[in-house]
Amino acid sequence: MDKAKIHQLLKSEIAKVGEQISRYEDLAQPISPDNAIGRVSRMDAINNKSIVDAALRKAKERLRGLELSLDTLGSEDFGICRKCKNNIPIERILLAPESSFCVNCAR
Repeated sequence: MDKAKIHQLLKSEIAKVGEQISRYEDLAQPISPDNAIGRVSRMDAINNKSIVDAALRKAKERLRGLELSLDTLGSEDFGICRKCKNNIPIERILLAPESSFCVNCAR
């Protein structure tokens, strides 16, 4: 696979993750204590907020990985595992473009 296709894949994934982050940030707004919702409903809302916060952190982490991969695309370090220095299979790059580790080192 050529670098132009990988570049397009990375740009597409960055756009998708950016949209996810926007949605998560909208959902992660603080819950006002003066809202007239029941106690159980408030507990559900707080629980849902913590789940959205975790998803937001994970999406931001993925975005950083995608941006790092895009930055290193033109360099000789792209596609090289940061731990063992072996080549990362193209299938792994296509499935998890944000990863900078081979399957064995990522475990």
